[in-house]
Amino acid sequence: MIRIGLISDTHNYMDEAILKHLENCDEIWHGGDFGTIAVAEQLRKLKSLRGVYGNIDGMDIRSEFPEELIFMCEDVKVFIKHIGGYPNKYAPGVKDVILREHPQLFISGHSHILKVMYDEKLQCLHMNPGAAGKQGWHKVRTLLRFVIDGKEIKNLEVVEMR
Repeated sequence: MIRIGLISDTHNYMDEAILKHLENCDEIWHGGDFGTIAVAEQLRKLKSLRGVYGNIDGMDIRSEFPEELIFMCEDVKVFIKHIGGYPNKYAPGVKDVILREHPQLFISGHSHILKVMYDEKLQCLHMNPGAAGKQGWHKVRTLLRFVIDGKEIKNLEVVEMR
């Protein structure tokens, strides 16, 4: 069983509220738009970190994080890409990757809109944690916490920070 903290779109903003909500997680996953490497370093001090770079990230982030990430967590295949869209509105190329790789979980960021929905056609759960940073039009900062236990994705929590 692995407890995951999922954030995205920090845009170089990190505060104690974010860190507090992630402290009981085993791993932190970032869906892109870190802002600077300082954000990644703060998260790494807390827990194991996986992530992808986003469209606003510079070479400091791009030299350490890939554009796409596919990996196994327990018995769940995970695919992360910052600009990914969501079921029935995937970004170009994303559906092709999902069809080829058959992940059970697809994670994106970029929109700053928290969204969790299942793609029945592709048999894949999509998660976008919204935005944890202050940059953008969103009014409430959000992140997700959940558990991967074997093949199960469960105990999903939405965390709102004002």
